[in-house]
Amino acid sequence: MKRVRISELRGRLRRYLDHVRAGGTVIVLDRDRPTAEIRPISPRPPGVSKADAERIERLERKGLVRRGTGTFPPGFLARLRKRGPVSRGAPLYKGILEER
Repeated sequence: MKRVRISELRGRLRRYLDHVRAGGTVIVLDRDRPTAEIRPISPRPPGVSKADAERIERLERKGLVRRGTGTFPPGFLARLRKRGPVSRGAPLYKGILEER
């Protein structure tokens, strides 16, 4: 959570909005007194409970997860089905090299 005076907020609004987009919160001070709070808007996807949505938001603020931006690319699921199950004895790096 960042605290900022109104005059600095005016001059560096883009910087503080970037901070908010990343999941942070900004407290706006007017003569060193908290006046407003700027925080991200995070609508809850349908079918997600409030507790789950809050947990995801906490993990996102910590930088541990990143929300998806859309759907899978065309044919993605078909390619996964075609490849079949992953063998348990194969090292992980071989699977990663195959993907590349």
